This record gives sequence, C-alpha cells and structure tokens, in this order.
Amino acid sequence: MDARAPGPGEAPEDPFALHNSASAVLDGHGRVVGWSERAQEHLGYPPEEVLGREALEFLCDPRDREAVRDAAAACERDRGWSGILPVLHRSGRRVELGFRARAVVRAGSAREWFLVVAPAQEVLRWETDRSVLDGLFRRSPIGLSVHAPDLSVLRINRALARFTQLSAAEIRGRRIGDFLIGPDVKTIETRLRRVLETGAPLIFTEQTCRLRSDPDHERVVSVSAFRMQDPSGGILGVTQLVEDVTDRYRARHRLALLNRASSRIGTTLDLGRTTRELADVAVPDLADAVSVDLLESVARGEEPAAREAGGPVRRMAVHSVMAEALRVMYSDGELFRFDPRTPQARCLAEQRPILEPVLRSDPGWYFRDQERRRRALGLEAHSLIVVPLTARGALLGLLSLWRAERPEPFEEDDLTLAEEFAARAALCIDNARRYTQQHQAALTLQRSLLPQALPEYSAVEVAHLYLPADPATGVGGDWFDVIPLSGARVALVVGDVVGHGLHAAATMGRLRTAVHTLAGLDYAPDEVLSHLDDLVNRLAAEQERADGHPPGQQIVGATCLYAVYDPTSRRCTLARAGHLPPVVVTSDGTVSLPDLPEGPPLGLGGLPFESAELELAEGSLLALYTDGLVEAGGLDLDQGLERLREVLSRPGRSLEETCTDVQDALLPGHPPDDVALLLARTRVLAPERVASWEMPAEPTAAARARHLTETTLTGWGLEELAFTAELVVSELVTNAYRYGGGTPLTLRLIRDRSLVCEVSDSSSTAPHLRRARTTDEGGRGLFLVAQLTERWGTRYTRDGKTVWTEFSLAAAAEGHSEAVANLVLK
Repeated sequence: MDARAPGPGEAPEDPFALHNSASAVLDGHGRVVGWSERAQEHLGYPPEEVLGREALEFLCDPRDREAVRDAAAACERDRGWSGILPVLHRSGRRVELGFRARAVVRAGSAREWFLVVAPAQEVLRWETDRSVLDGLFRRSPIGLSVHAPDLSVLRINRALARFTQLSAAEIRGRRIGDFLIGPDVKTIETRLRRVLETGAPLIFTEQTCRLRSDPDHERVVSVSAFRMQDPSGGILGVTQLVEDVTDRYRARHRLALLNRASSRIGTTLDLGRTTRELADVAVPDLADAVSVDLLESVARGEEPAAREAGGPVRRMAVHSVMAEALRVMYSDGELFRFDPRTPQARCLAEQRPILEPVLRSDPGWYFRDQERRRRALGLEAHSLIVVPLTARGALLGLLSLWRAERPEPFEEDDLTLAEEFAARAALCIDNARRYTQQHQAALTLQRSLLPQALPEYSAVEVAHLYLPADPATGVGGDWFDVIPLSGARVALVVGDVVGHGLHAAATMGRLRTAVHTLAGLDYAPDEVLSHLDDLVNRLAAEQERADGHPPGQQIVGATCLYAVYDPTSRRCTLARAGHLPPVVVTSDGTVSLPDLPEGPPLGLGGLPFESAELELAEGSLLALYTDGLVEAGGLDLDQGLERLREVLSRPGRSLEETCTDVQDALLPGHPPDDVALLLARTRVLAPERVASWEMPAEPTAAARARHLTETTLTGWGLEELAFTAELVVSELVTNAYRYGGGTPLTLRLIRDRSLVCEVSDSSSTAPHLRRARTTDEGGRGLFLVAQLTERWGTRYTRDGKTVWTEFSLAAAAEGHSEAVANLVLK
C-alpha cells in the first residue's frame, strides 16, 4: 500500500502524496482491515497487532473519544472528512496526525473507509503553503502572472487582472504584447527569456509600461521573476510578480528633481546663468519645453514694482527637447508683453500658479505673429503649467512648462513639484538680482571714483592696471590719477586707503576729490600731502564720533605718492606720504628707485612732508604702484620690488603690454590686497614750441609783450589768435608791472594742445576777478581775460607767482575778433 517514489504530477512536499503518507482501511464497524508499512512507522503497530481490531480500542485515548466520534459523524454525513486528531502510539504517547477520510464501496454494498494519514506538523505546513498560494492568486495586492516556456500567459491573479483591466479568462493564452504597447514589451520579454535560460531570478527591476487600454498614461512597475521546474528539473515556465510603483517612483523622482534643483540652481550670482539653470533642471524630467521670463526691472537688477505685473517681460531662458520649439518660442533677451487672454498674463495678474491639463488646439491666444502661430500648431503642445516666481513677497517673473512629446498631461502633483522648485529658484534669482543691483552700484561707484579712459597728454603717455581685492564689489581703497595742470604739466597720483571694499572706496573717493581740488590750486606736492593729511584726520574724527571708537585710535589711514612732471623742463617733483617709491626706467633700460624722503602716512597729523626733484630724459618710464602689487603671491617686499624691476626693464613693449606682463609676473591669482599701477612714459615739448622772455617792469613792457606775442603766434601759424592773445597778455603784463613790486617779469608762450600764455612776477599778491561798475575807470581787465580764454588761474612758486591762461587752438579767428570787439565795446 506504500509508494516510496513520488508519482507523476505529485509535489514532493505534499504530505498526503503516496510516497509521504501512511494509509489504513476501516470497515463499516470501525475495525482495521488494512494497514500500511508507513502506518507502522508513524504509530509503531505491526499489521498483525491491528488487523481485525476496532480502531477506538487501541488508537484512541479515552480523553479524545468525543472528538473522534464527532469526526466520524461528520465523515458519515459528508461521505468524507479531513482534519487533525490525536492518536495513541504503541508506546502510549499521543501523536497528532492529519487525516483524509473517504468512503469506499465494495461489492455487495459493503462500505469501508480509506484513511490517508500524515504528521500534523507537515500537514499544517502544507496547508499553510497552499493558503499562501491561494492568497497570491486571490487576495495579494501584487500582480502575479504565470507564463509557459513560450511566454504565453497560463494564469494571472486578481491584482494583475485589475492592473491590465482584463479578466483572467481574457488574458489566459495571450502574450504580453496583447495588453502592453511600445518598446516595453520587448524589454519585459527579453528579461523573462533570460530568466528561463539562465535560471537567475529577476529581483525588483523597475521599468515603464503603457497599457493598450490606457495608452496616454505611463506607469512604472517593479518586476521580479523566477523560473518554474518540475521535480525532475524540467522547465515548466516562468512566474513574474508585478507591482505598480508609479506613485512611489514619481515621489522619488520628484525628490530627486528637487535635490538636483537645489544643487544646480544658484551656483553663481549671475542672473542670466541662474535662469538658464532653472530651465535646464525642468527639461526633460518634468516638461518638454520651458521658458523663464522676468519683469523688465528685475532683468535689469532693479527692485520689482507691483504695477509691472501687466507690463513687458524679458525672456531670460528657454529650453526644449524639440528643436522646432526653440525656433518658435521667444528667444533669450527678447522683450515682449503677454496677451491678456494667456494663462501667463493671468498668472502675473493674480500671482498664483495655473494648471492647464488640456490646451486648446489653436495657439493663437499665445502668439500674435501669424507665422509663429502656424508653426506652433505643428508642435502639438497639449498641457501647460505656469508658476509665478516670487521671493520675499515680491513678484519677479514666471516659469512656463509645456508638454508635447510626452503624452500624459500635467497633474496636480506636477503642479506641486513645479511650485516647489520654482520657489527655490525664485530665491536664487532674487539673490542674483540683488547681487546684480549691488554690483552695478559698485561699478557705478568705481566709474565715478576712478578714471575709466585716460585722455592723451602732451607731457606723458600713460597706461594703468587696477585690481580690487574684493571682486564682488569691484572697488577698493587704492586709486590712481592723471591730472592736467597749467603750463602743459601733469600730476601723477597713486594712493592706498587702509582697508578694502566699499568703505575704503568711499574714503578713497573723498581723497581723490580733494587731490583734484588741490591740484587745481597748483600746490606743490609736499603741500598737497599736507592738506590731505589734514583731511584724513578730519575723516577719522568723523568716523570716531559715528562708530564710537576709542579716542586716538587711527581708524582711517592712507598712503600717497604725488608727482608733477613738466615737459618743458623735463623736471619731475615728487613727494610721498608713507608710500613706496616709484620705479624709474630710462630709455636704455636702466632701472632705479629714487631715494625720496619717505614722509609719514596720511592721518598721523602734524608731521612735515618733503619734495624731491628729478630730471627725466625723454622716453623715461615712471611706474607708480601700491604695495598690493609687490606683496602678492607670498613675496616679501624686496622680492616683489626686484621682480617688478626685472619686468619693467624689458625693452620694446607698449605700456599696455608692460601692464599685462607685470600682472602675469606678480599676480598669478586674484590679489589678496587692492592693486593699482600707473605707468607714465615722459615726453618733452620741442624748444620751438616754447617761447620765453624776461623783461623789466617798466611802462613799455605791455607794448613789447604784445609785439612779441604777435610775432611768435604768426610764426606758429596762429594769426587768428593773435589779437585775442595780445589783449590778454597786455592785461597780464600791465597787472604784473603795477603790482609786482618793480622786479623783472617773465612772459612765456607754449604751443601745446592749446595755446598757453604765462606771466610771472615776484609778487605773491593774488589777482581777483571782480565786476566793475559803469562809473569805474578800471577793474575790467581780469573779467576780459576770463571771457576770452578757456581757462585761467594762478600758481605760486618759491619766487613769486605765475598767472596763466589757455586758448583753444580750434577757435575761429572771426569769431574771436567779433567776441573781443563786443567785450571791448561793452
């Protein structure tokens, strides 16, 4: 009655299979009439001890007889029974066994009961497995499909039937391509065949799929698969478990997109780049095309105004997976206004996000241009999200997201995602806008504080290098200047205010303005520095009162080098206040650092400054610089000066090329301190362009001066200025004769970019311009001088003073004559 080997189609784990179970036969009176060897193994009774005996007599404990009678009654009633009952082992211990009982009818209507028995634990385990299998097909939320070796469907569970929207009967015998579309079918079948061929399972592999019943929605499923085999190792097919993880995938995808947005948007404070980063993040992960538009004021870096919501916007960035879309959409930099009918206009007006899951087929509401409208029709954009870009309560612009190639429309979750990273991007855009605003303000300050383009000078050829330590503001405390002076002279200035940034720049601006004023008064270099020292002390006192610093603490300081070069005498007068000496390079390449009196830094107060004078050959190079140039890159002062000397000694270069070489040699990276460098190559006025006479102070001096002026100007080809110049020179010489104390006076004419007339005497009395009354016999001379010249002024020397005037060489002779006549008549 036993069969040790599993029969065909039997599962080796089935406890009631013939090769696993024990069996017995009871007659209609409950006597044992059949007993298998496996029954003896389970209960210990040999056949000869049990055959013919009633089962209740020796197999049932008195305590269990009630349960056994109930089972027997159920078996009689139902013609069979299965369950677990306790049975006595031959040794006397109780053993729980699983039973399956079936009625057997023999000839003559005799009825017997065939019992199949297995250990209760194995039965329970088997029943549990059967329950799990039943649950997988009936109650599991995870889809399950069983495929034959040719991948046709043998069976699916209810979850997969709901997913495919087909019943189990409809899908049985069909193939995957019958309910999925696109390349997803090939992907799934390739993976299942690999499982069939190799036996290696597929575990939690995510992939997209589209159902034929719902082709507009892309789903994401997680697939696991294993190969099925019979007990002998034959391949029966493959089973796959399919879980719809679309929501989980999208949530993970949105989180990843937000993370990318956080890391990729706002990497710089450049407004244009920040908006392009926003566009690049959105495509293609969220949209097929995207545009970023800012209010015009925001695009300029200014504060946004509420009234701009309906005004023009500037396209800052556009990106698309479709090349044609880039040709249709407004390009970067375009300024335009949205039609009031568009979702964009509503978004700006209402400052709220707008979701248009299904767009109208005619894009005429967006493009007024007929050609753009026609081409936009071919894009077949079908869904739109518009999100306002707001930061710190202010509207900056908007973000537009389009879908055309991706079939599924935008949903509420997509809108939430767009709002989230638009909010993050808007903050970065506002930071970039604020930086742009501050940077433009700093550049404006820099342009107002430093010379941007140096004009041509007769005295020198100049070039400069300026690098602030703070690249964000673009300004610092160093400055340079070239100031034209009377007599074709020029002042060269380099200074360094303690500190960096805007505060130092503001102080520098005040000092530079003061230098211009002092230079205009023609003070000597040491006198200029003395006045600057007083100004720095006043600035320090103001700041001390404002900031509450301890008394006596130097909170404003500066150094300065001031030089005046005269191209007629080739003499250069210099004074320095705590500043490094200039470098002088002769035309033959000889380099020297002149031994100048050092002088204290500006702001110490009460200490004297001294000037020194150099005679410079024509073509000499004068280099004025700040300490940031020679102390950058970890160099000490001596090393930096030596390297500067070496670079400046190279011949055959323009001044601009020399500036570049200096920067390359001494500033390998961005300098930690402000850097200013001013290069000046000296020029000399030819002797034939200068005429000078010394004459005694006598009544005939004015007549002689007029004659000399007329003769000289005629020789220079400036006859048209002769009459005017004679009149001015006559007035100046007359004043020198009257108020000069009787000492000889000097007349000098210089033909430069303008005509310069100078009259010098030993008196220090300053001439004053006044308006004479109609009854006055005099007092009109300097008024005439001021009216007839471009500029005039007085400069003082150790020997007296010089009154100078300048005439424009472009003045028309007729115009001058008429102007002079009118003034004289008045």
